[in-house]
Amino acid sequence: MRWLPLLSSLWLLVAPPASSIFQRPTGSPAPPRLQYLLEPLHATVHTQRGATATLPCVLRALPSNYRVKWSKVEPANYRESIIIITNGLYHKNYGPLSPRVHLRHSHRYDASLTITNVALEDEGRYRCQLVNGLEDESVSLTLHLEGVVFPYQPSNGRYKFNYHEAKRACEQQDSRLATYQQLYKAWTEGLDWCNAGWILDGTVHYPIINSREPCGGRLLLPGVRTYGARDKQKDRFDAFCFTSALQGQVYFIRGHLNFKEAGQACQNHGAAIAKVGQLYSAWKFSQLDRCDGGWLADGSVRYPITTPRQRCGGLPDPGVRSFGFPSKELRIYGTYCFAGK
Repeated sequence: MRWLPLLSSLWLLVAPPASSIFQRPTGSPAPPRLQYLLEPLHATVHTQRGATATLPCVLRALPSNYRVKWSKVEPANYRESIIIITNGLYHKNYGPLSPRVHLRHSHRYDASLTITNVALEDEGRYRCQLVNGLEDESVSLTLHLEGVVFPYQPSNGRYKFNYHEAKRACEQQDSRLATYQQLYKAWTEGLDWCNAGWILDGTVHYPIINSREPCGGRLLLPGVRTYGARDKQKDRFDAFCFTSALQGQVYFIRGHLNFKEAGQACQNHGAAIAKVGQLYSAWKFSQLDRCDGGWLADGSVRYPITTPRQRCGGLPDPGVRSFGFPSKELRIYGTYCFAGK
């Protein structure tokens, strides 16, 4: 682990006590009661990549001259971008989501937002706002994608990415930089990684289950440890990537292939050599389990294990194992291919 100059910059983030999430500070005013919008029964909508998801927003009454505005808070910069505006009769779509969104409009009081072919970047917080002069009100909802977080570093070793390179590397591997919420959830599910990596908001973290000397010492409690916000151009770390369900299938071709032959073998089957994110997705969602190392598109060799056993690395936990980045001329491994639907 590379240590930053000030040890005090390393601290532990933990979730707030459940009681503090719901309690208002003493003396603070209660939020205004909703007059026209119904409070959603569930504030989080769960989905997967490629699915269709609907974020509920229903009016209990129709004020005169009203508009409903849907917007999304972008996790990378916390800016709010407009998605759609409607007055009940007409609507207009805005931004990159425009081709994939529409109002459900199952009845005259329904202003729910439907997103088709959900993409990785669609995860986040959305706001349905009733614009009605001085009586504006809104409800917030979260779209949550089921997925998997994985640490990623390039072939030339750890701590080589600035923020922009980390973001691009994840996208090249059919994933995107993870949010803090995604990394925190992965830690609660067992992710233990000693190398620090960028996440989407430009901060740097690493998740620790088993406290140990090379990873901050034995005295620090388990948790998602952080270096905070770093210089996106100058500072260099690994990346934590996030991916979700696949629109296709990952499969293995046995053989003694070098990297070029591996890519050609996939092409001969009408497929492409799989990306790292695609292999993780197949392991997570399709329970792909193979003890055979295979080439991937970035030149690494990995294999997915859902049922740990002695002859497959001997490690006690499921996961995607890695042989690193061997010489591309070696004829030792098979290849993992991806065929889209």
